[in-house]
Amino acid sequence: MSWLGDFDDDDDDDFDESRIRVRPNPKANRPRTKRRPAHADAQIARVLGVDRGRYTVMVGEDTDQERTVIASRARELRGMAIVTGDRARVVGDTSGDDGTLARIVGIEERSTLLRRSADDTDNVERVIVANADQMLVVVAAADPEPRERLVDRYLVAALDAGITPLLVITKTDLADPTEFLQHFAGIENLQVFRSATGDVPIEEIGRALIGKTTVLVGHSGVGKSTLVNELVPGAGRATGHVNEVTGRGRHTSSSTVSLRYESPEGRGWAIDTPGVRSFGLGHVNPENILRAFRDLDTLAEECPRGCTHLADAEDCALNEAARAGELSDAGLARLDSLHRLLASFEERAKQQP
Repeated sequence: MSWLGDFDDDDDDDFDESRIRVRPNPKANRPRTKRRPAHADAQIARVLGVDRGRYTVMVGEDTDQERTVIASRARELRGMAIVTGDRARVVGDTSGDDGTLARIVGIEERSTLLRRSADDTDNVERVIVANADQMLVVVAAADPEPRERLVDRYLVAALDAGITPLLVITKTDLADPTEFLQHFAGIENLQVFRSATGDVPIEEIGRALIGKTTVLVGHSGVGKSTLVNELVPGAGRATGHVNEVTGRGRHTSSSTVSLRYESPEGRGWAIDTPGVRSFGLGHVNPENILRAFRDLDTLAEECPRGCTHLADAEDCALNEAARAGELSDAGLARLDSLHRLLASFEERAKQQP
């Protein structure tokens, strides 16, 4: 008997392809969604520094569980700037043990954001620091020569970001900074510190840091990293010298890092940044520039509506005061600096489509 004789007509259904059962593939059949895990177990950490895609963060700040953790960023944060000073939401292995890696899954809302651009006509901004309360501008009285207009730019950037500016003059043993400081005499409540070689007012500056997050900025070679090493012993920030021919200092600190200041009176955070020779303000709203020139801002209240405050602006109260001899030499210098800043923004406006 043929082996086919073992089957009857009722067995035809066994070969019905419609009855084939396919094992489900959960990954292939799962509908796509943009919803991400809520990460309810995420811990809040302070970003201390960034290095080639790895983030040094502090978890459990100001508790007995305080520890430093290395983290990467979650895929969904690709394209977002995560910078020193950010308050990050961190999951994964946050033990801080050697060889462990946590993951940043979100950034808390920022209170302030310090930015700069390549130049005043560049709308592409570079985020420097997040959540800073203060900006300590470091300027040398000599070697290199102090640049009034660079300090003006720092002040504009700080006030535009809602950050309180402070000023420290280093190397006062090499030159008297009195004439330079006259340029800023009209700035209300600007706290100024004077520092000389071997006579750095660490306690005085330190008191201003307590309870605050302070970002330090300055031209290359002004002694900013030296000041940081004095404020935070063991910080180990690289220091350099100024070229005697060019008057330029080389970039010693190449990264932005957050360091804890500690004293018997309290704690604070000092964020050291690389030295720069320029500070573009392409991201700043031109209407906020006058806030950095508070002495001139008061005079500008007498200007007609819509006044540009440029050097050729008609009926501008600032220009009229200058022509009438009502401004001091320092006031005239600040007006010239204001005119230059406003002119660069005017040029930017012309270039925009």
